[in-house]
Amino acid sequence: MAKSTQLADNEVFRAYATYAAIVLLKMMLMSLITAYYRMTRKAFVNPEDTASFGKGDNAKKYLRTDADVERVRRGHLNDLENIVPFVGIGLLYALSGPELSTALLHFRIFTGARILHTFAYLIPLPQPGRGLSWAVGYAVTFSMAYKVLKTVLLL
Repeated sequence: MAKSTQLADNEVFRAYATYAAIVLLKMMLMSLITAYYRMTRKAFVNPEDTASFGKGDNAKKYLRTDADVERVRRGHLNDLENIVPFVGIGLLYALSGPELSTALLHFRIFTGARILHTFAYLIPLPQPGRGLSWAVGYAVTFSMAYKVLKTVLLL
């Protein structure tokens, strides 16, 4: 089993940790953006969230959906569906001994694709921008999974 000092000395693992932290922070930022949109659009899903706007029927009008809030929520959900697999598969990939240049290419392309995907969702940019950025990130994660399986099955 690798010791933590060995992992800290591994350039591929350090690169993985850096890019995983970036995309996880980006995903966390989506929660704050969702909260911002909820507050500015006054669109809430829980009755207790409307308490500062009054009581009874006055507060009930803020229990509603809003297209902008839902757009941000869908972007956040898409992050959960794509970043979580990247974090797990990326860790296995980083530990499978890839070349640093190849690993950096995987990590950077995925990170760039997810950032572009977020902008495409929030602005919104016309299709196929969002779809292509999703597909690129998905292909990167799939490529890493393939390389992990190939490495493990050849042992």
